[in-house]
Amino acid sequence: MRSVNYGKDVLAGGRKRREVPQIPAEPGLVVEDPASGFCGAVIRADKREVLLEDRHGARRVFPMRPAAFLHEGKPATLVPAPSGPAEAAPARSASGSRRVEGLRARQARGSRIWVEGLHDAELVERVWGHDLRVEGVVVEPLHGVDDLPGLLAEFEPAAGRRVGVLVDHLVPGSKESRLVEGITDPNVLITGHPYVDVWEAVQPAALGIAQWPQVPRGQDWKQGVCDALGWGEPAEGWRRVLSGVSGFRDLQAPLLGAVERLIDFVTTD
Repeated sequence: MRSVNYGKDVLAGGRKRREVPQIPAEPGLVVEDPASGFCGAVIRADKREVLLEDRHGARRVFPMRPAAFLHEGKPATLVPAPSGPAEAAPARSASGSRRVEGLRARQARGSRIWVEGLHDAELVERVWGHDLRVEGVVVEPLHGVDDLPGLLAEFEPAAGRRVGVLVDHLVPGSKESRLVEGITDPNVLITGHPYVDVWEAVQPAALGIAQWPQVPRGQDWKQGVCDALGWGEPAEGWRRVLSGVSGFRDLQAPLLGAVERLIDFVTTD
């Protein structure tokens, strides 16, 4: 009797091991770390680690391990991108977020961001204008917050119709803090910065000055600053301030945090 020929290995054949693709970690490639749930775009990578940045600008470093990431929902192994001509860094907006090329502003949301005055609105547009057009958020100046409760009652905030309010000089005991302390609508978020005026939220170094002048109590702050610095009238002073701002690095941290919180609030459905 002849034995059955099973081939080289009776255990061979069967289901093939699924191969995990290797993907070059090129700048802009979006992957997810399944262990932490962190999803972001590649900023840079080498054979040991990769730096990812999420849509909010948060960055994290991960080791370059086999099958350590998900790409388009499937396991993938990141490998260093082939050497060659230097890759251009991903384009960034003035706020530091990833710039959307060929942007067509989306239809405006029902939600709004309110700021105290025109200077606040122009400064927010200067740094976050690209982001706001991507998200379809309108920024409106209030010319002060004295009638904020009445304006909110007229607007009637609701889900999908939220209001974020940026307030100057929002510190304990200030007039501004007393005006807003009774507003508890869950569809309204009020943030602010500690500066007397939004001008002061600009880094002095961005304007070529050592520090903002101290203006005596009771004197108009803008005019006092212009007199101390030789900037003429406040209109000319504001042109100097605004022209000195090219991006988020030119602003103080309290203003950056306040505006980012408002954008997140009004774009959360």
